[in-house]
Amino acid sequence: MTAASELASELSFFASADGDLAYRDTGTGDPVVLLHSGFADHRVFDAQLPSLAADFRVIAPDIRGHGFSANASKPFRWADDLAGLLRHLDLGPAVLVGLSMGAAVATDTALEHPELVRAIVVSGGGTSVFEYKDPELLEHTARAGQLLAAGDIAGWLDQFTRGVAGPHRTPDQVAPSVIHRLRELTAHTISKHTPGEKDWYVPLTDPWSGVPKLEVPVLAIHGAVDWPDSIAMAQRFADTVQNGRSVTIEGVGHYPNMEKPERFNEILTGFLRSL
Repeated sequence: MTAASELASELSFFASADGDLAYRDTGTGDPVVLLHSGFADHRVFDAQLPSLAADFRVIAPDIRGHGFSANASKPFRWADDLAGLLRHLDLGPAVLVGLSMGAAVATDTALEHPELVRAIVVSGGGTSVFEYKDPELLEHTARAGQLLAAGDIAGWLDQFTRGVAGPHRTPDQVAPSVIHRLRELTAHTISKHTPGEKDWYVPLTDPWSGVPKLEVPVLAIHGAVDWPDSIAMAQRFADTVQNGRSVTIEGVGHYPNMEKPERFNEILTGFLRSL
């Protein structure tokens, strides 16, 4: 069996109103949903899936337009896609664990479909209003956007790699296995798209206005050497909800779950067992 066919055999597909959405479904117990970062897919959580599945039912979707899920052909919202999947599986309330863009998917879902959410974990992001203020990060994201628009995939991957390292390190200070894996996953998602294609994603209007009303427990997990704006977004979310706290993992950046998986799993599992 090839690696691709082996992966395909592990995936399930939800027939949404606009194409099939892929997800992993493993383990038994209370539901935990793992929501990946932008341009990647569910495989950023390879080090979490077997650990969590020992005690929980773990759902790890590929967000629309990413990984093995269909691209959009009409307007959509992240929250509605995830709510549709959870209702299809007759699951909820679930704990939503979001990394970067996945944090925004988690918080949008809690705001729009609160009955489906039991608790939230965010890392490297907060709401779907991405608050970038640092000039270095703004320059980085602008350059990445230019390369993508020009169809320079090799250049974009190099720029993305610098983002993984963050402002305090160079890419060669990140474990080569992490860099290689992320380049592999993001290249796969990029290959699904063409420069200049229409973006059908519909953002929520003013999600921050609803955050103070969220009563579910919230944990923010920071990578100590992540971009300051990414840390600030997650911290603001934890500070603004009614029941939030945060913890920092030293020596890691935007992907603490990949750089120090054992520590990330320990923190996450401890939070889940406290609910």
